Amino acid sequence: GCKWDCSIKHMMAFIEQEANEKAEEIDAKAEEEFNIEKGRLVQTQRLKIMEYYEKKEKQIEQQKKIQMSNLMNQARLKVLRARDDLITDLLNEAKQRLSKVVKDTTRYQVLLDGLVLQGLYQLLEPRMIVRCRKQDFPKAAVQKAIPMYKIATKNDVDVQIDQESYLPEDIAGGVEIYNGDRKIKVSNTLESRLDLIAQQMMPEVRGALFGANANRKFLD
Repeated sequence: GCKWDCSIKHMMAFIEQEANEKAEEIDAKAEEEFNIEKGRLVQTQRLKIMEYYEKKEKQIEQQKKIQMSNLMNQARLKVLRARDDLITDLLNEAKQRLSKVVKDTTRYQVLLDGLVLQGLYQLLEPRMIVRCRKQDFPKAAVQKAIPMYKIATKNDVDVQIDQESYLPEDIAGGVEIYNGDRKIKVSNTLESRLDLIAQQMMPEVRGALFGANANRKFLD
């Protein structure tokens, strides 16, 4: 009887051992897979966290750049405004000085002669009307200009002085000249001449006051 019993026991022990080994193998495999999966999850999460903070950092950097750019632009605008104010003050001062020129009647008469003749040349119309301030007397200037105009242009011309409407008394002086139907006008008041000169000289004025602008390709 022992032989039979012994071989059954032996077989049982062998099966049990194999079962245990198999179970251990399964456990080991499961643990290995678990560790791999855990490692993968940890790595994924770590990458996600790193990505999130990198993104945040970039956003902050971008915001900083935008803020700096805004501040620079504001500062630039303030400087430009201050420059424009200074130039406006200079022009206003020049306009106030014009009234002093007008008080010197001899000097002003010479100026008026030039402004009338220049206006006639600009319009080049067969009939022209000269408008001035009520206190000015452009007749002498007109009489002087007509023969000079005729010689230069070889054209006849009829120049009238506007006796009905005058230029505002608060302007420094000068004239406006119209064609016969008053549709075309040349403004040769002292103010408009000053504005024109100021426009032409603006790059030089800016250069003298603030130095040359390296970014400016064209002078305006």
